[in-house]
Amino acid sequence: MRILKYIAIALVSVMTLVVAGAGALVWWGSVWLETPAALTETRTVMLPRGTGVIGIARRLADAGVIDQPLAFRAAVTLMDVQARLKAGEYRIEPGQSPSDIIDMLVEGRVVLHRLTVAEGVTLRSVWTMVDEDDRLSGEMPPLDTLAEGGLMPETYTFTRGDSRAGVIERMKTAMDQALDEAWAARRPDLPLSSPEEMLILASVVERETGVADERPLVAGVFINRLKRGMRLQSDPTVIYGLSDGTGRIARGITRSDLGTAHDWNTYEIDGLPATPIALPGRASLMAVAQPAETDALYFVADGTGGHVFATTLAEHNRNVAKWRRIERERRTAAKAAAAGSQQD
Repeated sequence: MRILKYIAIALVSVMTLVVAGAGALVWWGSVWLETPAALTETRTVMLPRGTGVIGIARRLADAGVIDQPLAFRAAVTLMDVQARLKAGEYRIEPGQSPSDIIDMLVEGRVVLHRLTVAEGVTLRSVWTMVDEDDRLSGEMPPLDTLAEGGLMPETYTFTRGDSRAGVIERMKTAMDQALDEAWAARRPDLPLSSPEEMLILASVVERETGVADERPLVAGVFINRLKRGMRLQSDPTVIYGLSDGTGRIARGITRSDLGTAHDWNTYEIDGLPATPIALPGRASLMAVAQPAETDALYFVADGTGGHVFATTLAEHNRNVAKWRRIERERRTAAKAAAAGSQQD
């Protein structure tokens, strides 16, 4: 009996130590989970797809965002979230605890990158920009399978490793939706027979003015000219036809350029150019759908970044003469400034 008593006492002592040790371990673990690592700067950690808990813990430890990979693995196992940790690129800030990091991985709060496509650029420019972005992966769709004007210029968010083809498809879907909305909201008297014609004219409006308030007026001028059977006579359409799809030429447009025969020269052809000449934004699409009510048939630069509008050719010619005088004065001033800098 005395031996049994000693055995019982020993077992109770062992169990007490075990319970005390377990309690101490639980207490230490709970403190560790809420204690930030000694980070002094933001760290970025990439967790590839297929990385298991052991690999995740090792990558976090290598980056210095946790100091106890075994404790991290134990915590994830006890919380039963192993299968919920998401791959991706994570930005860990100073002050974040292991518990914060686990929540971040479970919720998939990955780093979002941005790619901004400006209104008025061409398809070729966007294709090159996406192709050269090393944050994306995979092959680009061939350029000749995409249509000029068919991608929506705006800011897109993506995660590192997203596919280039997927980003292009998002741009295409956004443009399709915006064009459908503009076509549905169009004024019933527009001389446009299809959404594609609306897209073409919107691209011309986009390249003609960067002043938001002017877009409906510019669209109104072009609508008036189309209704009267007048040629659009838009310089940006001529430039596009000379530019091999870039929309830019390394010189000013000349009189001979205006007489060059191609499918985008609206000084030589009736109606709209063969295709869009750029990527129009939503504002330009809606400007064509709901153009300003105006009698104007002409416009020319006013020297301030905007345009001056006219209803008669005589009035327009006077405005053109003013603009040419401004251009001459600017060239003279530029030459004088260049001469002065050479003397210095």
